[in-house]
Amino acid sequence: MQERWLSVEEIAAHLGVNRDTIYKWITRKKMPAHKLGRLWKFLASEVDQWVKGGHAAEDVPTTAPAAATKRKMRHH
Repeated sequence: MQERWLSVEEIAAHLGVNRDTIYKWITRKKMPAHKLGRLWKFLASEVDQWVKGGHAAEDVPTTAPAAATKRKMRHH
């Protein structure tokens, strides 16, 4: 039997995370996703393999806001 394509809502429920997290993972962490027109679709098997590979937990370098940087500097 062929695997069914899942929507953003379905893959978020499958992983137990918020929809916004899915969109962030697509752009920031290269979550396996396929764009069909305006919609993102997922194969649970691909996403499960990606999660098991530790990619969801990887830290992605981002630019820290200036206020957060100043707070960190004061505490050191």
